[in-house]
Amino acid sequence: MELPDAALAAHVVEGLAQVEDGMREAARVEHDLLAQTAAYGVGAGGKRFRATLVLLAAQFGNPRDPRILPAAVAIELTHLATLYHDDVMDEAAVRRGLPSANARWDNSVAILAGDFLFARASLVLADLGPDAVRIQAETFARLVAGQIAETIGPQPGEDPLKHYLGVITEKTASLIATSGRFGAMFSGAPESVTAHITPACEALGIAYQLCDDILDVASESEQSGKTPGTDLREGVPTLPTVHALRSAGPGDARLVELLSRGELTDPALHAEALALLRAHPAMEMARSDTRRWAERARSEILALPDVPARAAFEALCAYVVERTG
Repeated sequence: MELPDAALAAHVVEGLAQVEDGMREAARVEHDLLAQTAAYGVGAGGKRFRATLVLLAAQFGNPRDPRILPAAVAIELTHLATLYHDDVMDEAAVRRGLPSANARWDNSVAILAGDFLFARASLVLADLGPDAVRIQAETFARLVAGQIAETIGPQPGEDPLKHYLGVITEKTASLIATSGRFGAMFSGAPESVTAHITPACEALGIAYQLCDDILDVASESEQSGKTPGTDLREGVPTLPTVHALRSAGPGDARLVELLSRGELTDPALHAEALALLRAHPAMEMARSDTRRWAERARSEILALPDVPARAAFEALCAYVVERTG
């Protein structure tokens, strides 16, 4: 997306280029295989959404503070490490339009490469002080808790929708919240800014994940850079499937039957379920939820000082909604 202020956009573009350099440097290691696997994920690119949030949040303080770029690098390395692990757990074959690391090498190599990137992120943050390390550790604990909750699924009597939103809040939105927190904190912005930008980014992170869930169902591989219906194939609940099961009517028996099977590894069954889900009202329900979380983020953002970065955050809220179609 285009940022609404040209000078701010130029600053973010410059910062993201430096983040890329920092990530490549952090991924360097003498061991050939580890160097290849770590650099593979960095070189695959990505939206660098979290680094962008760090850079934008820093606009409420001193955006040239030397701690900003290392913080953004550490955030992106942490995110990349989780992708290596997620692809192993999901048995995903494609990531960012390329074979996933586990498909290119194997699960053990992909897991170790992710561990290496986590370690590199910690080393970067160690130079920023104990608060940075503590916040990363707290965030990582939330990431793992969210992943565990997703793995075991909702417990008897637990609302599947509440469980699902809890999963994505911990697994995805926690790191996005920390992105905004780091940007404000390391730029020396007032604490009142951090108090609003952290929950704003968490709500934006939830909306962002809901958007990804919708795109996983609605888009084709060339649009999303991932195999369509990956979560559906692996039996991983997402917002559209949760809504489809909660709102199922008499005409949805076949979709309920397919979704209740768990994994849909048979290509014909997977294609049938994907087509039925794409046409189900659950997709619009999911889009409505996405809009609601984006509006919650926007309400926090409007409490921030009226500088170009605030308009940029508002534009991000609109962008997340627009991506869902």
